[in-house]
Amino acid sequence: MLDVIGKRKYFLGFSGLMVLASWILAVTLGLRPGIDLKGGTEWQISFSKNDVTESAVRTALKNAMPEAGETNVKRAGDGSFLIRLPGLDEEVHQKYAEALKKDFGDLTEKNYSSIGPAIGSELKNKAIWAVALVLVGISLFIAWAFRKVSEPVKSWKYGVVTLLTLVHDVSIPAGLLAVLGYWQGIEIDTNFIVALLVVMGFSVHDTIVVFDRIRENLTINRGKKIELGEIINYSVKETFARSINTTLTLILVLLVLLVFGPPSLFYFILTILTGTIFGTYSSIFVASPLLFLWQKR
Repeated sequence: MLDVIGKRKYFLGFSGLMVLASWILAVTLGLRPGIDLKGGTEWQISFSKNDVTESAVRTALKNAMPEAGETNVKRAGDGSFLIRLPGLDEEVHQKYAEALKKDFGDLTEKNYSSIGPAIGSELKNKAIWAVALVLVGISLFIAWAFRKVSEPVKSWKYGVVTLLTLVHDVSIPAGLLAVLGYWQGIEIDTNFIVALLVVMGFSVHDTIVVFDRIRENLTINRGKKIELGEIINYSVKETFARSINTTLTLILVLLVLLVFGPPSLFYFILTILTGTIFGTYSSIFVASPLLFLWQKR
């Protein structure tokens, strides 16, 4: 039998270290907000010449307006350049375009979007509220759904444990994005928030399956002298194959999208993939031991 409860110290210790490391990275390195969360301009252009480099475009923009703020230039998968700048008015926009044409010849403007700082701040606040409300809402729903099973585990404890596992599931992708933001300049945008919500939805689905089997076995064995740890281990064993097979199906799809999908969605897919792996781990090796620790044997 898979002894999840017997080896709970190893599983919970590993998860605790991962969450702690993610929080430390997020605090020390910080999460770089994208233009849709802080305001700014995103400009995608391509040139007729093929020998234009990122550094050359960055230098040309800096020379055109030295007093401008930080300029982020990345080459997209189709050969175009994705430029992120502070908020621009149309006069500055045209000045930049003329400077680039002078240095590199004709250019094609594929996309130009600008978001004011007030709208960016509003989107950031709404994103934070969305994640918080989903966490609390899921926990309350599970506590309500398990209300008919009050012995030996109170129904609200299922909800609180689910909340803790969801915090675990979103913390690790956030730590990963903090590292990528520090080393590669990856920014957090609304796609990242959507990815976290997807991860929470998939993870809680897996956790509910395990908890529901625990609830069912507690009901069947009510009045018998069987330790809670044995019931939890048996319940995890019954749902283990289902959880792994479901996760592997999703992981295969995400890996294909990660390799062959559009470059613009690479980090969005990577966030979901990371959250899915650790979400499945938490559903089996974190949620059940936490439930056991909270309840006397």
